[in-house]
Amino acid sequence: MRDTEIARKQHRLLALQQELLGGRVINKKEWAARFGVTEKSIQRDLDDLKAFFAEGRDGREVLYDPGARGYRLTRQQTSTLTNSEVLAVCKILLESRSMVKEEMFPILDKLIQGCTPAAQLQQVEALIRNERFHYVEPHHGCRFIESLWQLGTAVKEQRVLHIRYRKMDGILCDRVVEPVGILFSEYYFYLAAFIRGIDRQEHFENPQDKSPTIYRIDRITHFQVTDEHFRVPYKNRFQEGEMRKRIQFMYGGKLEKVRFVYTGPNLEAVLDRLPTSRVVGRDARGYPIAEAEVFSGNGLDMWLKSQGDWVELEKTTDQKESDACPQSGHGVQ
Repeated sequence: MRDTEIARKQHRLLALQQELLGGRVINKKEWAARFGVTEKSIQRDLDDLKAFFAEGRDGREVLYDPGARGYRLTRQQTSTLTNSEVLAVCKILLESRSMVKEEMFPILDKLIQGCTPAAQLQQVEALIRNERFHYVEPHHGCRFIESLWQLGTAVKEQRVLHIRYRKMDGILCDRVVEPVGILFSEYYFYLAAFIRGIDRQEHFENPQDKSPTIYRIDRITHFQVTDEHFRVPYKNRFQEGEMRKRIQFMYGGKLEKVRFVYTGPNLEAVLDRLPTSRVVGRDARGYPIAEAEVFSGNGLDMWLKSQGDWVELEKTTDQKESDACPQSGHGVQ
């Protein structure tokens, strides 16, 4: 290609790029006539620009618009995380302290290597290096990621599980359960499941409680996914999100409304801790009065004690089972 031809092509590419960046449509026939070239030449120019924008990894793409009968620059939803998103996810994972190093660190490495542009790779690694070095594993020391996926599949496919479980007192027990959900809270992953063949009068504080039992997944020492299916009517389905808004430290209890006065310095943290809470007024001293729908019991008591004198509980009233969360939470075993 002669120098003049190269210069003309560069001129066309710059003109086409400016047109695309301005949000305008490129019609091959019109642009071929403008530059005195064939439509095939304009098509090759557009192909070059397609490749150029594809290398940018910012989601912009040159596509043909049938309605406009021409090519335009569009911004597609990118499938990769930005540097800020990678950093945020890595920080959350490290703070969760939910996995042993053998499972946590490979996830961090894959996130950084797979989503971070090479130019910023070292910067993201540097920002999490200190936390990674001082990472403290959960005391259970168990690897469970593969089990998590298998249990999640059993929940989705509504398959009966046979599990062997180590209770908080160290005693091993065997259970046949119907798994209905997986939750995460305070460093641990949990399986919510209904127990089959158990004497509710003997083993449950409230035999009328129709809630699932909560099992810490790292304490499930063995499990078998059976071919037997169970069925839960859609209206009675377990909703992890609704339960998670009302339960503290994975301890269940009655679904109740609590009303309290908060005298501490950070009301926002309290409202975030109790997602169903809302400010309903102020007392004579000007302190906010809040109400929340929660599961009462050990979990709520633990949270109240952690607040010291900053929370003054006014009253607790029995709450009928909520349509949004029809089952109360049976505490972790």
